[in-house]
Amino acid sequence: MNHTLAATIVLVVASGLDYLLGDPWGWLHPVQVMGAAIARYSQWTLKHFQTPHSQRIAGIGLGLGLILGSGGIGWILIYGATLIHPWLGIGIQVIMLASCLAGRSLRQAAEAVLAPLADGKIAIARDTLSRYVGRDTHDLSTPDIYRAIMETISENAVDGVLAPLFYALLGAILSGVGSVPLALSYKAASTLDSMVGYRDAPYTYLGWFSARLEDGLTWLPCRLSVLTLALLSGRPRPVLRVCRRDAIADPSPNAGWSECAYAAVLGVQLGGVNRYGGVIKIKPLLADSRHPITPDIIRQAMTLTRQVYGLWLALGLVGLGFLAYAS
Repeated sequence: MNHTLAATIVLVVASGLDYLLGDPWGWLHPVQVMGAAIARYSQWTLKHFQTPHSQRIAGIGLGLGLILGSGGIGWILIYGATLIHPWLGIGIQVIMLASCLAGRSLRQAAEAVLAPLADGKIAIARDTLSRYVGRDTHDLSTPDIYRAIMETISENAVDGVLAPLFYALLGAILSGVGSVPLALSYKAASTLDSMVGYRDAPYTYLGWFSARLEDGLTWLPCRLSVLTLALLSGRPRPVLRVCRRDAIADPSPNAGWSECAYAAVLGVQLGGVNRYGGVIKIKPLLADSRHPITPDIIRQAMTLTRQVYGLWLALGLVGLGFLAYAS
C-alpha cells in the first residue's frame, strides 16, 4: 500500500472515530501515560533540585524527553505493527491518532454543563463546570457559566482539536515521519503545558521550558485557525481587525487570539472578572458584545470548529494527493 493511500485512510478514519466515539471510558489513553510520567518526574525533581537553575535544566529534560519520547515510541509501535501486517499498522495509527483529537470530548464537556442549566439545576452545572475549568465556579451566575463554556471551547478548539490535526497533516506530508508521531509529540507538549506550565510555584522554573515550547508549537496552527474562522464568517476584515485590536492584550500568545476569533465571528464578548482560589483575576475583554452568550451561540461555536476541521482535512488530503501525483 502506498504512503498517500495509507495516510488518507488513517486521517479519515481517525477523524470519524473521534467524531462518533471520542475517548471511550475505561480505555487507557496516551495522555494518562504522559500525565503519570510528568507527575512522577516532577515530584522527583522538586524533591532533589532546589535551585532555579537546576529546575530549569530539569524542565528542559522533561520537555524534550516527553515530547521526543512520545513521538519516538509512537513511531516504533507503528513500525513494528506494520512489519507484522500493513493493515495492523494502519489500525494502530488510527487508534493512536484518534486519541490525539478531542473534538467529541470537547462537545460532550460543553453539553454536560448545558444540560443541567436547561433544567434549571445551576448547582449541578457549577459542579460539572468545575471539572473542566480552573476558575472558581461555586457562585457563578448562568451568564457567567455560559461565558466560561464559551471561553473553554474556543481556547481548546485549537490545542485540543485543530493543532493536533495540523501536525498530523504535516506528518502525513513528511512520508518518513507519519501523522501519529507528530500528533503525539504535540499532545505531549500540550499535556506538559497543562500540568507544569505555570508561572506560580512550584512549577515556575520546572515548567518554563514546556510552557514556552507549547506556545511556539501552537502559534502557527492558532493563527491559521483565526484566519480560517475569519474567512468562514464571510467578514474576514472586521474579524481580523477585532482580533488585532483585542487579542494582543491577553497574556497568552495563543488563547487570546483563538477566543477573540470565535467571539468576533459570533458577535459576543469574552473575558472579564474570574476568580481562581478566591483570588480575582481580570482578563482583557475580547471582541464586542452584540449578542448575549446563549446555548445556541455555544453550539454555533462548536459547529465552527467542525467546519474548520473539515476544511483543513479536505485541503490536507488534496495536498497529499497532489504531492503523490507530482512525485
